[in-house]
Amino acid sequence: MKRFVTLALLVLGLLPLSATAQTFKVGYTDPEAIIANMSEYRSMQLTLQREVETGQAELQARIADFQEKVDRYQRQQALLSPESRSQREQELMALEAEIQGDAASREEALGARQAELLQPLLERVQTAIDEVSADKQLALVLRAPAILYINESLVVDITPDVARKLGIPVPEE
Repeated sequence: MKRFVTLALLVLGLLPLSATAQTFKVGYTDPEAIIANMSEYRSMQLTLQREVETGQAELQARIADFQEKVDRYQRQQALLSPESRSQREQELMALEAEIQGDAASREEALGARQAELLQPLLERVQTAIDEVSADKQLALVLRAPAILYINESLVVDITPDVARKLGIPVPEE
């Protein structure tokens, strides 16, 4: 009898789970594809490109100046005393390290700038995903394209809906 009661409770406990499983809706979207199609993203890319070009020009000028100093040193090396040679070599090594450090810090600053410019776009896309998911009463939204298999009858692609919510034109299929 005790076994029957345990089995009955277990079956009764599973009933709500099976009913819930039938209403459990899943969606997926590709936020990177959405962002790539936003006009703000293209504008952000142009801004970053200009900043990269400006930084590259400044860095190239410093490298050219450094190379000129190296060439001058090599031409004068035979005429310099050992102390002067050592001092100039130390100066050149310090200048080279400074240029390399500057290049690394520019790269790091560019990454931070990109993250700064991208953050508002990510937030807008996430808000749109949240709104579309709520409208469609989805319990779970997965990130594409990392999904290996999708049963289209059970899982819905909300990427076009999210794009439309953000004002991105989406061709009707």
